[in-house]
Amino acid sequence: MTATNEIGRMEGVTEALNADAVERISIGEPEWLRHRRTQAWDVYERTPMPTTRLEEWRYTDLAKKLDLDALRLSDTEAAPDDPGAWPAQLRATVQEDHEASGHIVIIDDHVVHSDLIGDLAAQGVILMSLREAVRTHGELLKEHLATEAVPAEEGKFAALNAALWADGIFLYVPRGVRLELPVRVTRWLSESGAAYFSRVLIVAEPQSQVSYVDEVVSDDFDAQTLTSTAVEVVARDGAQVQYVALQRLGRGAFYQSVQRTLAGRDATLDTLNVALGASVSRVDLNARLLGPGANSDMLGLYFGDGDQHFDFNTSQDHTQPHTGSDLLYKGALDGDSRAVFRGIIRVLPGAQRTDAYQTNRNLLLSRGARADSLPNLEIEADDVKCSHGATVGELDSESKFYLMSRGLSRIQAERLVVMGFLGEVLSKLPLGGVVEKVNRVIEQKLLNHV
Repeated sequence: MTATNEIGRMEGVTEALNADAVERISIGEPEWLRHRRTQAWDVYERTPMPTTRLEEWRYTDLAKKLDLDALRLSDTEAAPDDPGAWPAQLRATVQEDHEASGHIVIIDDHVVHSDLIGDLAAQGVILMSLREAVRTHGELLKEHLATEAVPAEEGKFAALNAALWADGIFLYVPRGVRLELPVRVTRWLSESGAAYFSRVLIVAEPQSQVSYVDEVVSDDFDAQTLTSTAVEVVARDGAQVQYVALQRLGRGAFYQSVQRTLAGRDATLDTLNVALGASVSRVDLNARLLGPGANSDMLGLYFGDGDQHFDFNTSQDHTQPHTGSDLLYKGALDGDSRAVFRGIIRVLPGAQRTDAYQTNRNLLLSRGARADSLPNLEIEADDVKCSHGATVGELDSESKFYLMSRGLSRIQAERLVVMGFLGEVLSKLPLGGVVEKVNRVIEQKLLNHV
């Protein structure tokens, strides 16, 4: 399946990121979506660009990290639905994802391939281009797209994304349908100096089950390239959902993702964010526990080298009693790389018997590496179990000594300690293919560690 993009070439950011661009993108769209884009652009124009004066952006200076004036919207044409015509790295990445309930392949701003196995489509499962879903499943999108989860009012980048998204993914799982294998999405970015805007909407109806793996890859870019993604995941009562984002972009990329998960009564909604690539990566993740018995495990893994900069801003919102969440983010930093973790557990009044944890661990592999960790609690109920913790440390000398005493070299011992440190995260959500890909990239990064 191939989806076309109606955006024409727009030269320079003054031409690309303006109200005229919103109007051009919305040509042929239903009135509700055109109106929603226009409103989002109004919010974008009224909202100041975040600065380091804001606590949530204190350690990521956009004035130095992101040059919007140098960006333009992508103008590539849709590639064919033919793996032989795809870039070699994209083709190799897709070929590793054999075991899947379905696949989506996105090249730049275009969904170029989608499929579902077996009789899933007959059971009512929908997996398709978001732009196509606007035409074929408009009522579902009108209810969920940029409304409760990630409305334009969420912030400057959320508004810009809601106004200018070109395409994305819509995944719908009907009541009681269980997908035993994950849905796998692979994105490839090729155009240097471009700004890409996409969205993901996942709706899992009551008692359904689905795992979703979204991987983005690219070569290095000659000029800064922005990819902005808004992710909305809705798990109805009793649904079981796993969402995985695997970021393996080349240097020169600025990766920005706003993710919101909504878990209903007795729903389980787990997330895993893996950050290995890009020059700058910013993830804003908010998990909302909206029904009694809802639970969310929030996992994160990152490995930085060179001058890479990772910024994770997380929140766990408990709005009802008897809900649980457990966050574990772990990273290793080499060279002059830097990681920022900022997390908060919020327990609203009446959300008694909340069980919530938050842990961030950082391993520094060089003198130039740096990690800032800021966990927080905001408790407005008196019958809860909540705790948070953070550590920043160097390689454990005792572990290295023990391994070296067993015949390993210093480099081998250090690599084994790092892999064991990060492996805890992957062991909690061991989806096939993901672990192998992550381990391979980490091992390659460790080859450059001396």
